[in-house]
Amino acid sequence: MSDPSSKKQNPPSAPIDPVAFGRKWAELAEHAIPAVQAALARLKQESPTKNAFDPMNVRQAMLDTWYYWAKQPDKLNQWQVDYFQACIDITQQNIVKFMGQDTPDAPVITPDKSDRRFRDPAWTDNAAFDTLKQLYLLTGRTLHAMVSETQNINGDDRQRLDFALKQWIDALSPSNFALTNPEVLRLTLETGGQNLLHGMENMVEDVKRGNGTLKIAKTDYNAFKIGHNLAMTPGDVIFRNDLFELIQYTPTTPQVDALPVLIVPPWINKYYILDMRPDNSFIKWAVDQGLTVYVMSWVNPTAKLARKSFDDYVQEGLLQAAAQIRATGNVKQMHVVGYCIGGTLLATTLAYAERTHQADQFASATFLTTLIDFRHAGELRLFTDKEQIEMLERVMAEKGVLDAGTLQNTFSLLRANDLIWSFVVNNYLMGREPFPFDLLYWNDDSTNMPAAMHSYYLRNMYLDNQLAKPDALNVSGTPIDVRRIRTPSYFLSAKEDHIAPWLATYEGAKLLSADVHFVLSGSGHVAGVVNPPMAQKYHYWDLSTTPHAGNDTLENMTPIQGSWWPHWRAWLRQINSTQVTARITPVSLAPAPGTYVQKKATE
Repeated sequence: MSDPSSKKQNPPSAPIDPVAFGRKWAELAEHAIPAVQAALARLKQESPTKNAFDPMNVRQAMLDTWYYWAKQPDKLNQWQVDYFQACIDITQQNIVKFMGQDTPDAPVITPDKSDRRFRDPAWTDNAAFDTLKQLYLLTGRTLHAMVSETQNINGDDRQRLDFALKQWIDALSPSNFALTNPEVLRLTLETGGQNLLHGMENMVEDVKRGNGTLKIAKTDYNAFKIGHNLAMTPGDVIFRNDLFELIQYTPTTPQVDALPVLIVPPWINKYYILDMRPDNSFIKWAVDQGLTVYVMSWVNPTAKLARKSFDDYVQEGLLQAAAQIRATGNVKQMHVVGYCIGGTLLATTLAYAERTHQADQFASATFLTTLIDFRHAGELRLFTDKEQIEMLERVMAEKGVLDAGTLQNTFSLLRANDLIWSFVVNNYLMGREPFPFDLLYWNDDSTNMPAAMHSYYLRNMYLDNQLAKPDALNVSGTPIDVRRIRTPSYFLSAKEDHIAPWLATYEGAKLLSADVHFVLSGSGHVAGVVNPPMAQKYHYWDLSTTPHAGNDTLENMTPIQGSWWPHWRAWLRQINSTQVTARITPVSLAPAPGTYVQKKATE
């Protein structure tokens, strides 16, 4: 990957002079000042936006909650009594521990098994740190319980307030502060504070990289290069327009399925999540399975494409790609795969194709973690109420796009402990370099959104759920209804998906009139999809014969071990198993992975 000699080394175990420490700290702070001043100047010039100090729009929900608490004094008093009694129990247990005696009682509260913040033994063995940890966890649990048990709060306000509360609680974890994190204290003593100096250097670099805002490094960005150790599957760009490049991959088998496969990835990040490394590339695996694979590599739009609409993504996007495949591949039909928002676009296009007599070109449709019914769209709905959309529209009106950083920050908030605070501790408090991790490199390789398209998507999908309603939306003036979709469909959702919750995707799948095959994988939005068979990880459930599935359904079903990929491949063979001679690339505008995937938004 990257040359270790080119990287800053982790803090050495050698004390330094306090005077030199202070001088170095001041020098690093001085280096950050110009970038911060530039950022402040930009903020001063930008027009103020409504709700600037209430980005999650929770102010009114908080006021309502306090009002309801005031009307339930008995309940409020009981919460306080229970909380302080638990505090006393925690303190008494740890006094006994401090005195060197064993306590027969179990801890009052323990972290979840998935919570990696408190893995260091000192959080359990040391009485002071154990007290701090338990009091923190207890406070968080109590506050969440107060919100969830308060009557009269409407569901959206309760979910929004609970999410905001989680952000505050995560930020105030004792693991996030040098003086209350035993690992940081230990390393500071061992290195004489050099970990903090290295951390300050990392922070200065992140401020410069973010042009004055803190853009936390999540991986070693020099360790990866698209086309060299990412997106390596051989192929060629055979078509290009303003919105996408169409890549056709080089066959690796003498015979291939008669029906090719078109992959429509989401345009929030670059397409190569499905072609990371050879050992976990869905695209390479599909090619090796004897499929002719095409993928749409979406452009990273600038303000020049501000007026591109959702209609354009249908007409100039998916339908244009399908037309090119029919012409150059000399085929009448194809399978099409849509991932996340690419799947939402696919459902929209299929509904339009049914109304305009174009649906026969699609032999099957595969929806990967795709929302069609947005009623229960998960935590992302918290960022898409009317007020927040209006605020985003004002920002997009000035820039022509929703910049990549906005969505990247939003997705990071959904998993703040993993994608924000763990790196604050590692990079700034421990003074270490982030580990080279291809998935996090891709995660940060996000793209802009054209203003018109994104506004349409937020309002019609998340806010008003119009795609799920008959004839509520139209494409190029034609009303559409997903209930008319008759294309055989395969839905793949992920049990731990926090972006497209599987119960919501299941509701969307039931809207179609098609023969629907619904499969639920283990893990989350990415790992549940990118799960190569050779990894022998996770499992899946086939819910195709389950009319009303829920989480309790899974308790009565035996999961199928391994990857869903072979199961999907067998399903494609049921649609059509005819073989033809492998197709050569008709023309090459550029070798894969193409040019759009390389471009930054400013180019």
